[in-house]
Amino acid sequence: MLLASYLKVSNTDYQCLHMKSCSEKKHEHPNCSIRHILDRFGDKWSILIISILGHVGKQRFNELNQQIGDISQKMLTVTLRSLEADGLISRKLYPEIPPRVEYELTDLGRSLLPHIEQLAQWAEQHMECILKNRAQYAQNKAS
Repeated sequence: MLLASYLKVSNTDYQCLHMKSCSEKKHEHPNCSIRHILDRFGDKWSILIISILGHVGKQRFNELNQQIGDISQKMLTVTLRSLEADGLISRKLYPEIPPRVEYELTDLGRSLLPHIEQLAQWAEQHMECILKNRAQYAQNKAS
């Protein structure tokens, strides 16, 4: 239960992490919030887009595309739509020619920023160790 209290998850979420019975996994429960959240942030771009919008503020599509650099327009569009559907970002269309669209974090999206920053700090602090472990693992597998 320590993990559940640390993550401040509900009893249903906690059960998602453990076996209901020998044959059924709780994480397959359709209302497992942990699974849904990890699905969203397990992609390559969501956390980066949230971070950019959190630090820079409102951004137009092309500004986001330029800041990220190596994302296709299609993937950026798909990711922005998903984040908008989750209520993490808002999209404002201005009736101009050419059309202008701005994206910014919602309050819900802003509430996620401290957690993303903590994860980034953890990654920075432990990256050297992780890279050494990967190299050691690859060396052991090659032997």
